[in-house]
Amino acid sequence: MNKPRQIIKYVIADLLSAMLAWALFYYYRKIGIESALYGAHLPFQPDKNFYLGITVLPIAWVGIYALVGTYNDIYRKSRLREFGQTLYVSLIGVLLIFFSLLLDDVIVSYKSYYNIFFVLFFLQFGITSIVRFFITTHTARKIKNREIGFPTLIIGSSERAVNLFKEYEEEKLSLGYKFVGFIHVDHNNGKYFGDLLPHLGGIEDLTQIIDANKIEEVIIAIESSEHEFIGRIINELEDKDVIIKIIPDMYDILAGTVKMTSIFGSPLIIINPSLMPVWQQSMKRILDILVSLFFLMLLSPVYVITSIIIKVSSRGPIFFVQERIGLHGNPFTIYKFRSMFVGAEKGTPMLSSDNDNRITPFGKFMRGIRLDEIPQFYNVLIGDMSLVGPRPERQFFIDQIMQRAPHYRHLHKVRPGITSWGQVKYGYAENVEEMIHRLKYDIIYIENMSLSLDFKILFYTIKTVLQRSGK
Repeated sequence: MNKPRQIIKYVIADLLSAMLAWALFYYYRKIGIESALYGAHLPFQPDKNFYLGITVLPIAWVGIYALVGTYNDIYRKSRLREFGQTLYVSLIGVLLIFFSLLLDDVIVSYKSYYNIFFVLFFLQFGITSIVRFFITTHTARKIKNREIGFPTLIIGSSERAVNLFKEYEEEKLSLGYKFVGFIHVDHNNGKYFGDLLPHLGGIEDLTQIIDANKIEEVIIAIESSEHEFIGRIINELEDKDVIIKIIPDMYDILAGTVKMTSIFGSPLIIINPSLMPVWQQSMKRILDILVSLFFLMLLSPVYVITSIIIKVSSRGPIFFVQERIGLHGNPFTIYKFRSMFVGAEKGTPMLSSDNDNRITPFGKFMRGIRLDEIPQFYNVLIGDMSLVGPRPERQFFIDQIMQRAPHYRHLHKVRPGITSWGQVKYGYAENVEEMIHRLKYDIIYIENMSLSLDFKILFYTIKTVLQRSGK
């Protein structure tokens, strides 16, 4: 599969659709509206507004489509879902164009406004949805004919796993699974699979197998007696960008956790790596950038004054830099104003406490109002962090936490943040025990991520700083 080429195909189709929609609308506007206004047939003569519309507006449309995630997961498009998304985005986009560009048009009567709006809407929506329908149908036909597919790994080596594999392989129309191999969770080592599918190893090799084979989907097909492995498997997959599917038991079906995605094949519980709607993810990142730029400029005098006081009050550098672990378990460099004496971090890593004698007098003041954290707006700007997200930790402490709470790996699904629900609820941790206690708040946040929740956390963070009530 060539994902970049497929994305380019959709982008070009959307650009051409928007250009054609605006050209036809402009023709209608000149011939239908203005001719009626002046009582005479006017010839269609493209002007600068026409050329501006067919160059700038299509780019704006593509920007809106990208914002709502149209070009994400480009091969897994549902024609019905895409039709609904195109309808919704077209309505929002035409409303924006109408009120910003068309509301001051000279008209015959107020009915002309309705005509202008609905003609532009039906042209934009109709042309775009028809062109997309043909592209998506062509792609779906390739998937069904097994010309393209998603690299898929089966976890399990029992009869249940073999039956699932055979069922999908025997389907006349493919569901898109391109089975790469299987891994075992017990000591059967594939005696049921035989030569049907390559045996790639055990669950201890899971992450390496996914990376080596560029796996996109994982199907957990284990027996009921092996369900204690599910938690371990999902923990291993938390920082991998793969779709997890599980063969359900009858209890899962009755509980309503099984969602039907196709009328063919076995029903599966789908665990998608996406935690927020795509448009909210896009807005979260845009807000991160805008807010960071704003505060970096607004607080520039504070940066200068703080830097001078740090330099004068204690020997050493102005900034404290340290490696932390971020999104997908990747390390990054975090920036803070130095609040400790030089050499305080040498030797075995330690967490700070209320009466820590390593902290400078001015450092205690900075920590009280979170002043030492503001250089992290730079981390947010470059994409290492977000405004809201679990606090990033050092690998030394993560290793200790993982021994007692393996589900800590869930935190690596999102960018770490300057502030978090765990920090608002519990404050800074002084030891691993407190880190584990704070962990549950961060996991709850991740499982309920939304822009509205981010705004609530930011509000309570500001309230805590102003009241100086945080730990």
